[in-house]
Amino acid sequence: MTRIQIPRGTQDIMPGTVELWHYVEARARDLCRRYNYQEIRTPLFESTELFQRGVGETTDIVEKEMYSVSNPRSDDALTLRPEGTAGVVRAYVEHKLYGQPNQPVKVYYLGPMFRHERPQAGRYRQFVQFGVEAIGSSDPAIDAEVMALAMRFYQELGLTGLSVELNSVGTLEDRARHREHLLAHLNGVRSELCADCQSRIDRNPLRVLDCKNEKCRTLTKDAPSILDYLSDESAAHFEAVKRYLTALNIPYTVNPRLVRGLDYYTLTAFEIKMAEIGAVETLCGGGRYNGLVAELGGEDMPGIGFALSIERLLLALEKQGVELPVSGGIDCFVAIQTPEAKQEAFVLVDELRRAGVSADLDYLDRKMKAQVKQADRLGAAFTAIIGEAELANGTVVLKEMATGEQQEVKRDQVAAVLAERLAVRA
Repeated sequence: MTRIQIPRGTQDIMPGTVELWHYVEARARDLCRRYNYQEIRTPLFESTELFQRGVGETTDIVEKEMYSVSNPRSDDALTLRPEGTAGVVRAYVEHKLYGQPNQPVKVYYLGPMFRHERPQAGRYRQFVQFGVEAIGSSDPAIDAEVMALAMRFYQELGLTGLSVELNSVGTLEDRARHREHLLAHLNGVRSELCADCQSRIDRNPLRVLDCKNEKCRTLTKDAPSILDYLSDESAAHFEAVKRYLTALNIPYTVNPRLVRGLDYYTLTAFEIKMAEIGAVETLCGGGRYNGLVAELGGEDMPGIGFALSIERLLLALEKQGVELPVSGGIDCFVAIQTPEAKQEAFVLVDELRRAGVSADLDYLDRKMKAQVKQADRLGAAFTAIIGEAELANGTVVLKEMATGEQQEVKRDQVAAVLAERLAVRA
């Protein structure tokens, strides 16, 4: 019979590796707590219209990458979420979070997203994103706060060589002024551009600057910069963002070509990059989306956020040789010398677990020597041994695996002694 294999572009995260994920996720949650961002959880699938309106019909995500299905029993069209912002803003509008007394609303999410794209290093069709959204403030300081949170996350995990690439894509009015000059340039090279760029010229010409095709990038390298068409207010906002980043000692460079791949961005757009990481050089991206709340039916509220891939983060840590302080192993393995000791060992393991000690025992009726080997394989800090003499005396032999030191402990004191010994080792 043919074996069924995992779908292309997905991965199994196995024991021994998943602990790295637990550590990273715990650091993300703790960092958000310190920055006063609360967790939000939205559905894995939403109305297809949400992403068409929110992300933009001319984006690669909507045009090429969404996993969408139609319900044969209704007119509903549903899509597995390809990104997190649209769902968060939908929830913000639907639950009237703009009416809460604590403003701006600051939330984070951590969970799987889905895009049908070509799998490569650090890029999967099901992937996990960590992202934050701050909705309700136009203050450029919160732009810098969002970028600082992302940078701190990477830095606290041990990554180095990070920098922010920064741009302002202006307001709709700024882009309208820029558009006619950009179109004049693009129309002059239209026939030489790739098919995607030719299609975008008429629908969303700014997106042409986001093309990764080297020929297109060369043809548009002298295209008019949006920075030359910012209003005084937009320019002042951009300058303030840069000042706040400088105040926090966050290195950045201005990249006038940076427009990001989503239609909802306004004003600040940014990416965090790491030197010498090849195909996954960009680790994180985000920016402002001041018109998105209104586009999705809410009041006209400003917002800003970022999203990053946990898979890319782990690859970056591996590339830089960063080892996370993830401790494996259990606290105690209970070894059984005689069959009569099995029930007592079973009860002891339960007591240890209820006392907060991680514990396990043999379920394959191994000999004593094999049980000790199993304790080693499990990385047990201690082995508790129960045999005929211990049953008779109401004791347990407690062995510290690292030193071989043994002590006899009264049966009713095992949990307390272990907790004390483990606290000393911590």
